[in-house]
Amino acid sequence: MKILNRYLAREIYGSTFFVLFALLMLFGFFDLIHELGELGKGSYQLPKVLLFVLLTLPGHVYELLPVAALIGTLFALAKLVQNSEFTVMRVSGLSIQRIAFSLVRFGFLFVLLTFLFGELIAPFSETTAQQLRLKSLSSVVAQEFRSGMWVKDEKSFVNVRELLPGTKLVDVKIYEFDAENRLSNISFAKEGEYLEDSKWRLKDVVQTHFENGHSTVKSMPEADWRSVLTPEILNVLLVVPEQMSTWNLYSYVEHLRENNQKTTRYEIALWSKLAYPFAAIVMMLLALPFAYHQIRMGGVSAKIFSGIMLGLAFHLLNRLFAHLGLLYGWPPLFSAILPTVLFLLAAIAMMWWVESKR
Repeated sequence: MKILNRYLAREIYGSTFFVLFALLMLFGFFDLIHELGELGKGSYQLPKVLLFVLLTLPGHVYELLPVAALIGTLFALAKLVQNSEFTVMRVSGLSIQRIAFSLVRFGFLFVLLTFLFGELIAPFSETTAQQLRLKSLSSVVAQEFRSGMWVKDEKSFVNVRELLPGTKLVDVKIYEFDAENRLSNISFAKEGEYLEDSKWRLKDVVQTHFENGHSTVKSMPEADWRSVLTPEILNVLLVVPEQMSTWNLYSYVEHLRENNQKTTRYEIALWSKLAYPFAAIVMMLLALPFAYHQIRMGGVSAKIFSGIMLGLAFHLLNRLFAHLGLLYGWPPLFSAILPTVLFLLAAIAMMWWVESKR
């Protein structure tokens, strides 16, 4: 039995990593075509375009690994069926339950890889890629409104006209309120740069202080400003929530809660980050029932096509339910895990149906 498991694992791993490589090349090619439209602008030349595309690949690994596990498992099982090896395994005593248990064991490698890329590699590489692109194009990271970006920071409201790569702030206005919600200070700075321990260094500062109906104005070449805003929080503007790490998502959700702001989108992304790695196991289980259907003509290609369609359906449902959760105010956990649960139930139902037909 151990020999059969090792053989099955080798076939599945080999097929899955081959499919993953092919998908990465395909998505990387699409990214390259997209970026060629910016080629030659600023210092964004071909080497930097290629580096940008390379740095975005870990994010694609995170997104595509469950789909690759589905197609790879389908491909491996279809080959075994076509060569009658799967029939020999069943005759040797491998029931559908035992094969499913083996697939779950094999799938934990994909869970670990998905988690590794989603938590450690993809967030860093995606941030680096966006910073590289923005610096080369001399672009602004964020400018959400005509007046710039607005952020609530405890008892203060902060307006930043431009956030540049490297989390440098341009034209910063800080409106501070006292305990009775009365405006106490307005500070304006030409630029700000992050130091450490939640401290920013503001330059060319003009501060207006209000007290008892009077105002005083003073100018300073530099001033330190302590804020809950950190580069990690501001980097949210560089990377979409789905590509952030779990810790950064959790920190940003807490920041939004402290400032009484909506957290639904980031909570959905947070729960998705926790649930998504296990989708690889669900996808592998979903591939198993297809091995029990012999197709004389075009068996392998038909099953591969089925795997691609199922993978696309899973990917689209994940996005759809995230948007529906935002639209209808569903609980974030429900919105995040529902597609995975539905596909797991479908896999269990299909395996039960296959077993009952034997």
